[in-house]
Amino acid sequence: MTTQTLLIELRTEELPPKALNTLGESLAEGVVAGLAKAQLIDGEPQYHAYAAPRRLAVQVQNVKAVQSDQQVLKKGPAVAAGMKDGAPTKALEGFARSCGVSVADLTTVHDGKQDVYAHQFIQPGQPLAALLSDILAQAVKKLPIPKVMRWGSSSHTFVRPVHGLVMLHGGDTVSGSVLGLQSQNWTLGHRFLSQGEIVFADANDYPRQMAEQGKVMASFAARRALIERDLARAAAALNASVATDAALLDEVTALVEWPAVLEAGFEAHFLQVPQECLILTMQQNQKYFPLLDAQGKLMNRFLLVSNLQTDDPSYIIHGNERVLRARLSDAEFFYKQDQKASLESRLPKLENVVYHNKLGSQAERVARLCDLSVVIAQALDADAQQTLRAAALAKADLLTEMVGEFPELQGVMGRYYALHDGETAAVAEAIEQHYRPRFAGDALPESKTAAAVALADKLETLVGIWGIGLIPSGDKDPYALRRSALGILRMLMQYGLDVAPLLQAAYNTFPQGKLAADTVDEVAEFMQARLAVLLQNDFAHDEVAAVLAKQPQNLGDINAKLAAVAAFKRLPEAAALAAANKRVHNILKKNELPLGDINPNLLQQLEEQDLYQATQGLVPQINQALAHKDFQAALSVLAAVKPTVDAFFDKVMVMADDEDIKRNRLALLRALSRQMNAVADIALLNE
Repeated sequence: MTTQTLLIELRTEELPPKALNTLGESLAEGVVAGLAKAQLIDGEPQYHAYAAPRRLAVQVQNVKAVQSDQQVLKKGPAVAAGMKDGAPTKALEGFARSCGVSVADLTTVHDGKQDVYAHQFIQPGQPLAALLSDILAQAVKKLPIPKVMRWGSSSHTFVRPVHGLVMLHGGDTVSGSVLGLQSQNWTLGHRFLSQGEIVFADANDYPRQMAEQGKVMASFAARRALIERDLARAAAALNASVATDAALLDEVTALVEWPAVLEAGFEAHFLQVPQECLILTMQQNQKYFPLLDAQGKLMNRFLLVSNLQTDDPSYIIHGNERVLRARLSDAEFFYKQDQKASLESRLPKLENVVYHNKLGSQAERVARLCDLSVVIAQALDADAQQTLRAAALAKADLLTEMVGEFPELQGVMGRYYALHDGETAAVAEAIEQHYRPRFAGDALPESKTAAAVALADKLETLVGIWGIGLIPSGDKDPYALRRSALGILRMLMQYGLDVAPLLQAAYNTFPQGKLAADTVDEVAEFMQARLAVLLQNDFAHDEVAAVLAKQPQNLGDINAKLAAVAAFKRLPEAAALAAANKRVHNILKKNELPLGDINPNLLQQLEEQDLYQATQGLVPQINQALAHKDFQAALSVLAAVKPTVDAFFDKVMVMADDEDIKRNRLALLRALSRQMNAVADIALLNE
């Protein structure tokens, strides 16, 4: 059967830039899935998704004009219930009528449970035009659109008003209607660079015609790559690098149809404002790309991406410079105003800032941070006075003009203002870094002082918010408690601290009765679960379970223990030892008797005597390895006792009739279990 490329385009008003690429991919996937389900694609689906500010489109290869004929089996009543006294029941007669045949023409099949009457027939394939409108409509309904719009007098809804629909199969327009629009074979291009209708002679010509006639680069990926390349070239010409991120590049790509990268600048005196403020202003407010010199310092040049290509872009450049100048003047004003009052002078005003209506003001929170930070500083052997000072000032920049305008700069501006006020560098760095890590993979605080305040900040949030009942559930975590927990765990692993006493210390900073009584235990369980999630990024599930089963106190050793367990699991003896350890677990669990020390005189058989000697020999080796934190050595010595353990279970009856001998053998197994599980519960491996 002959196949052709299918083109579908929805021409809209400007689509939300942050959702554009997702909408394009989702529409394409929905259309392709619908075509495949309708058996309209010959072979494996191949398609291209397109997403530009005013259009979503998809090209699908090898689409049939007509479905293949399909063999259909329609099932009816059970054979046992279809006949009564030798005559067909009304249900069976009704089924035959619905199929357009007589009861005699029906056949019987087994449906997996019973024999049923059925009608088998060939259904002629339907043409593409009869199916495509519904396929597209269903794909549109499934788009991830949080809020839809209506336009004009229409009752149809979409993320933005839709003004054109192209449905083209090869060179033929596929008749149909979606969102109140009749299909056509033409579209419109760029608002200013294109003139008139763009008529498609063939669906394969879409990207070429849109570029040549419409001045629209329809492919999101192609536009993004072009912008990224031209930004890099423009920056290189200035011996600079672009201060950007993927999110900004994606957003700008979604704002332009025919991108042109232009260079512009601003007055050098603005560089006296902290560059984080200037960069955020340019990126967030204006969607510009700041430039950094070889030392990473902000330059007074920047790049912008215009949606117009013109022989003389000077008016575009000057217009953007004028707009940015106003923005930078605001930032400069905020910065100068903020410096007129010290951070310390702002602290009393924190009493008027609500942290949470059940947990009091920011001033009350800062008091808790101070108390908790000192406790953590002692555990870290950090400077208590520096830590206390940093904790006291950590939230003061929330009251500054700059942070009020740019909340993302909290901490960052605190550092600048602290240095301006004459605070030590350690205090200023701790004020900035106490928000770390802000996200997965973010850097940890660089000093113990900063780590103490950062831990206090996250512990106070986690324990406090949890304690008033705002517990994460499903995908709902408005206070980012999961993120706080992961940040805490990463810092505890870096500094080798135990979470339990710190949770209790955080709980103790709140007034008695403010938090639920079981908060610490519940949060500890939550942290254990988050720790497992964190560790499973690098280690297998069973390896993590084996180590965490021992409830390690010092999280600083946990990665070394996991690496040792992973190495042990690769040993030839590991599987048998894990199985033996599980057997020992089960025996001891079923016989929870009071056991004394092993009595060598009660060891009757050679195999149990050998196991006793082997167990005694393990003790100094494992203790020495643990003392040096050589966890791999502590586990690898177990391989030597495998034959002895196997022989014991082959020849020795643990549950002897003599009570003393039985207890002695159980004590021997308990001693073996202690040595085998000194690092991790190896019984959990390979599960």
